[in-house]
Amino acid sequence: MPLITTKSQMNGNITFTMVKPVAVADGHSAAILAKIVEGGFKIKALKMMRLSKEQAETFYAVHKERSFYASLVTSMTDGPIVAAILEKENAVSVYREYIGATNPADAREGSIRKLYGKSIEANAVHGSDSDENAKIESSFFFSTMEVF
Repeated sequence: MPLITTKSQMNGNITFTMVKPVAVADGHSAAILAKIVEGGFKIKALKMMRLSKEQAETFYAVHKERSFYASLVTSMTDGPIVAAILEKENAVSVYREYIGATNPADAREGSIRKLYGKSIEANAVHGSDSDENAKIESSFFFSTMEVF
């Protein structure tokens, strides 16, 4: 799939997020999406799907040598995810602040991870860590025809 490269996306105004399987299973998808919109993010693409083991391994390949890689792949294939491309000025940094620290115990009150996360691994949502990764991750899940 080609990288997504609309004008707003090249200017650092998009990020990729994913509601993780544990949050979907707990019934938090709609509340998380509502919180995202409440935070001023525009949803540019949205889908629910289940990752195969191969897709999860590819998506998280950057962590392949880490001790948590196998359990991460397993947890990300346990059920469906909700993938989304979000738009807002300085989307990556603003969204990472908005969702809170990776460990929900350390996340600020009212953040998505504080509200819906259970642990470092079951922290409810993924958020891109750079503009470059936002484009790569968005293109992993969405074709240009699926982005509005």
